[in-house]
Amino acid sequence: MTPLFLFRPEPGWTVSADTARAMGLEVRGAPLFEIEPVEWETPDPALYDGLLLGSANALRHGGKALEDYRSLPVHAVGDATAEAARAAGFLMGQVGRGGLQTLLDSLAGRELHLLRLAGEDRVPLAVPDGIRIDTRVVYRAVPRAIEEADAQALALGGVVALHSGAAARRFAEEFDRLGLARSLVTLVVIGPRVAEAAGEGWQSVHIADAPGDSEILALAKALCQTPPVGKGGAHE
Repeated sequence: MTPLFLFRPEPGWTVSADTARAMGLEVRGAPLFEIEPVEWETPDPALYDGLLLGSANALRHGGKALEDYRSLPVHAVGDATAEAARAAGFLMGQVGRGGLQTLLDSLAGRELHLLRLAGEDRVPLAVPDGIRIDTRVVYRAVPRAIEEADAQALALGGVVALHSGAAARRFAEEFDRLGLARSLVTLVVIGPRVAEAAGEGWQSVHIADAPGDSEILALAKALCQTPPVGKGGAHE
């Protein structure tokens, strides 16, 4: 069976790795980022109608200041972020499916002033009429190198799962720095923007049916069990 390489930050890496191993996959890789908190200015919670969260990292690294915002409903990008918000004692607003822009679009038609808690590297948003967003950066991702043992394994080919555009860009940079052959590696990505961030020249690029860990791992399992055929850069 072809090995599966995972490169997302913790704690997502361990969650995905444990799930993949339970599915019978050989898992390699390590996080290419270490997430660390950023000191942030805390505006008056009374100014806002809710929090906008694109990652559970905002909750993990926002610090004690988050306690002041527990009266505000959280609009979360997906189930994992919503689960983390509930565990931290927040009330839930809207829970998205398909990215932060899709979530924001679902709020269109309301008059809302939202506080977005985000990382330094974040997705730009087209804000619907009637919605105002203030952004505070509460965490950053510090890049790490691909480990030597993983580089040697990648030189022989494999399936790589990429959960974000930042991970895709970092992986491509490291892969090229190491002088490895893109044509030997199959990518499984969580969405079209991630495929775009990874660039061209891979053996193939496959996009999960839905932007979730279970969907990307199910697709990865099928590809790990299928012998590679030919070369190219097809997006499916």
